[in-house]
Amino acid sequence: MSKGSKSDSVHPAKEIPIAKLKPGMYVVSISSENRSLSVKSEGYVLNAASINQLIQSGISHVVVDPSREKKTEKIDKVLPQIGRASLDKEKGKPEISLEQEMKVANKLYNSAKSIQQKMLRSITEGKEIDIEGIQESTDAIVDSIFRNQDALSCLSRLRIKDDYLVEHSLNTSILMTIFAKHLDIDRATIEQLALGAFLHDIGKVMIPDEILNKPGKLTAPEYEIIKNHVSLGVNILEDTPHISHMVMSMIKEHHERIDGSGYPLQLSAGSISKFGRMIAIVDSYDAMTAERVYKSGVHPISAFKSLIKESPSSYDDALVEQFIQCLGVYPVGTLVELNSGKLGLISRLNRKKPLNPYVRVFYNTRLKQAIAMEEVDLSRSKYKDQIDRCIRPEEFNINLLGFFKAAFLD
Repeated sequence: MSKGSKSDSVHPAKEIPIAKLKPGMYVVSISSENRSLSVKSEGYVLNAASINQLIQSGISHVVVDPSREKKTEKIDKVLPQIGRASLDKEKGKPEISLEQEMKVANKLYNSAKSIQQKMLRSITEGKEIDIEGIQESTDAIVDSIFRNQDALSCLSRLRIKDDYLVEHSLNTSILMTIFAKHLDIDRATIEQLALGAFLHDIGKVMIPDEILNKPGKLTAPEYEIIKNHVSLGVNILEDTPHISHMVMSMIKEHHERIDGSGYPLQLSAGSISKFGRMIAIVDSYDAMTAERVYKSGVHPISAFKSLIKESPSSYDDALVEQFIQCLGVYPVGTLVELNSGKLGLISRLNRKKPLNPYVRVFYNTRLKQAIAMEEVDLSRSKYKDQIDRCIRPEEFNINLLGFFKAAFLD
């Protein structure tokens, strides 16, 4: 639900059962037997997904102000230049090529980074956040992922060590969208999930840099300060217009864990929403694989192993399995070395043979020189080439960003 402006005149409110709640209604308060429930209790109902979230939270009745009800536009927009029927022909099949989408995705990625930076500046300067502009940006990300998710997936693997906070939130939004699409979640809900992921760490802008970017182990008091970023994020957005209950729940729950060991509320199992469980997985995965000034990221396979190891105690094991299936054993954008000594980037997954993805090779380590770029289908490689290992660009002094520009953006 989102906050609305207060009416100048007083109008009688009335209580209705949750079954009669509709998008566009203005909720004044909620009724629930669960006293530990922490939800945003006042604001506009944006869509049916928000109502389902309230139902799942155990809310039976709400008090609405009929005078403030407004008409709502249909959120499930038709994808630009793409028919819904064509999307349904084959689940996960890209509608346009990687090359076609890459240039568009690159502009979207850079624009979203700028919007994220502007948002963080606005918070530190005490200015109002442009949520509508942020929503437009995350909706565009969803559009791109529905056209060809591999483009933004590739770009999310290109990291700038000094931009962790900005890129982590953006990459989490991209991964959350890809994950939700894989789970066949409806489009309107996916748009809210993309926005929630984009905003999930917003409170960290209020944490001192010397603690947030400390290279060594945090002291107990420092860790308590870091943990405050969740409540700080909630406080920043509590009075911001057009923030749904779903988005707020994601921010509140992204550090909660199944066994109750998380924070800030130590919620456990059934008290954590499905979307809270999803973002916990995505957030942790991206944090583990991120490159930082003081720490190198782990390879995706290592991150997957960590998630599996900590399931089902910390993470929902069924969702972890789905997340790995979604990204593939070797996620798109991963840099690999083949048995032949060639280096390449995973460019497409092979759903039937996960260990044999498509690789765009561009460098020969044995010749120590660049080679003509070509896409190799490892399931059909005439030389029976296979992935030997995942690597980092610095191992071979490779300018990965430069390669991407040459391959896709020039």
